[in-house]
Amino acid sequence: MLGRFTVRPATGDDGPFAVWDNAVNGWRATGLDEVAAEEMKADLDLQYDAHGPRPAGDVRRAEPARPVQYADWHPGELDAWIRDGGQWLGRVRDRDGRVSWIPASDLRPAGQDSP
Repeated sequence: MLGRFTVRPATGDDGPFAVWDNAVNGWRATGLDEVAAEEMKADLDLQYDAHGPRPAGDVRRAEPARPVQYADWHPGELDAWIRDGGQWLGRVRDRDGRVSWIPASDLRPAGQDSP
């Protein structure tokens, strides 16, 4: 289940952002800036599903990360895959460092012509 982890504004003096774990209803990390919180969320999504650690067969890392294009063929960098809900999703970082989970059918290697 993607969506187990959420980036939220932190409370009190913990720093501007924190990562909330919806499965255990508690904070996973606090005191982070927004980019670090989004990175932590993406790493946790890679490691865990709704029931605990993801099975090893459901995670594939792309090392080194590979340039890809996604959606309206925006450039990004793919560094990992997970199988979630019966489909493969790629973890793609855009040029601003934001991370998104993109269905495999919506990804293609960078430099290829549009379909």
